[in-house]
Amino acid sequence: MKFLADSMLGRLAKWLRIMGYDTRYQSFYTKEDFGPLVQDKRTLLSRHAKTTARYPGSLMLRSEHVQGQLYQIRTEFQLEPDRLRWFTRCLICNVLLKKTQAEHLRLSVPDYVLYENPSQIRVCPSCGRHFWPGSHRERMIRQLENWGF
Repeated sequence: MKFLADSMLGRLAKWLRIMGYDTRYQSFYTKEDFGPLVQDKRTLLSRHAKTTARYPGSLMLRSEHVQGQLYQIRTEFQLEPDRLRWFTRCLICNVLLKKTQAEHLRLSVPDYVLYENPSQIRVCPSCGRHFWPGSHRERMIRQLENWGF
């Protein structure tokens, strides 16, 4: 599934991306922005009833908290998140991450990361950020598990 998170749902967009879902998000949209994105077969997620009423197939989220929002999305769409897809997207750009060669990383990541995880480092081809398994990822996995994923 592909999602479109409105400007009130930045934290939710981040967690959907962590779980590997293609999720468009901007901190500001004009009324004209939603139409083409919804036509791109994206499911609009919003906490605003008037916005969801305008676009068939969109989902009005009731919870103010990410855990409740993820639970509602999972229930409404019968989603079973695939753990193999977790951490495959840039949390900022939403682009699929790519493997990169160790020699390209020497100036971009700390030495200890390069030494411990050279084959697990991924790069965003759009923004150039690097991602690797570390304590932050372990905390995110624990959080998702606590939420029932």
